[in-house]
Amino acid sequence: MLVTGPPRISKEKVSSDSYVIKWTPTDFELHGHFPICFVSEAEDGQQRVFHSELRCVTVSVEHHDATVTCNETTMIIELAKTSLIKRKENSLHLIDWWDSSCSLRHRSNATHLVAVMALNGCGTQVEEDDDNIIFKNVITSADPNKIISRHQDIEIVFSCVYPKRTNLTLGFTHKNPYFFNERGFSSFTFQFEFFESQLFRKQINASSYPVQVYLKQMIFMQIEAGSSIPNTELFVESCRATPYDNPTSRISYAIIENGCVKDETVQIFPSSKSNFRFGMEAFEFIGAHEEVYISCSVLLCESGNPETRCSQGCITSDSPNDRRRRDAPAQTSRHSISQGPLHLRHSDTKGSGPGTGSGPGTGSGPGLYLGLNLVFAVCCLLVCGLVIYRNRRTAVKYQRLPAADSPVDSDPPVD
Repeated sequence: MLVTGPPRISKEKVSSDSYVIKWTPTDFELHGHFPICFVSEAEDGQQRVFHSELRCVTVSVEHHDATVTCNETTMIIELAKTSLIKRKENSLHLIDWWDSSCSLRHRSNATHLVAVMALNGCGTQVEEDDDNIIFKNVITSADPNKIISRHQDIEIVFSCVYPKRTNLTLGFTHKNPYFFNERGFSSFTFQFEFFESQLFRKQINASSYPVQVYLKQMIFMQIEAGSSIPNTELFVESCRATPYDNPTSRISYAIIENGCVKDETVQIFPSSKSNFRFGMEAFEFIGAHEEVYISCSVLLCESGNPETRCSQGCITSDSPNDRRRRDAPAQTSRHSISQGPLHLRHSDTKGSGPGTGSGPGTGSGPGLYLGLNLVFAVCCLLVCGLVIYRNRRTAVKYQRLPAADSPVDSDPPVD
């Protein structure tokens, strides 16, 4: 990806075929107009054989009076209605534009746009640095069904920044189906659900989130695609576990990668062309992390077409490079979906063992624990966990935990 633009512009590669271009203007650039141009190239061996057309956008820097209020559960933004915002008001939306509860019309008035959302709601994206967790959303007028625009779109980014030592009570909610629209595939959906057993007859109730689970048991998951176009198939290219609802988190553990199973406990269950069923054993992130999300990269393909990613299946690092240029109508883009969080429930809690259905957070009762067996644990005191996290952050590792009824050392390993 080749980029040209104003000073301090940068690019970040977020996946094998995706880049994010970033630029933050200063006060001296207020009311200015700045062109940003980019072109992508692809290599075959030592030769550059594919390239895109040159694309340019003009960024206008304006000032908007806004108040952002951050608390332990929600973000609130109050944005003054300038003449520009009033002209675009009917098309303004948050990232999660299809969720009616995230509409900007519910709480807004004659002078201000007002939005209230859970920290993990309305499409809010989660980023992190060494010391902070950052929750970020956007008020934009861009058409979410289109890739490019030739209109002057509004984009107002707002965020809440929390130190990693801060305790947050995220307004955990079950994630509804993901909706997409692409050329050649019309409208389609992906739904990610946790199930109570490997029979996949009963999914975990949405009111049970965050899902309370136990150590060293199995969790059963299903990803299902819905499309009005016949003769399509679902492909799950990768899945990873992260401590935040952020698939690009620097702390992550690969479950499936390039279509290949990476975790030795993963079980693949009989599936159809439109769904993918799998399960895995519990593990822990070493460090002060109590919640875990599962994020997967998925796509739809034309069934039986040998040129698609679905037909290639598992690609190992030593496999011959057989990637072909994507036939756009034959497969969709890759889409990231996630579900969670999963939250540790200690087996030594009185009256809360598997199958008892008692104790706080039992959700849907005994059936919740017959098949929901995944637990992500923090196995040290809070102070120790923070010291390990800050001093050994780059050495985050994965370890198999002992069975719930076996002795556990009081001091967790840190190597």
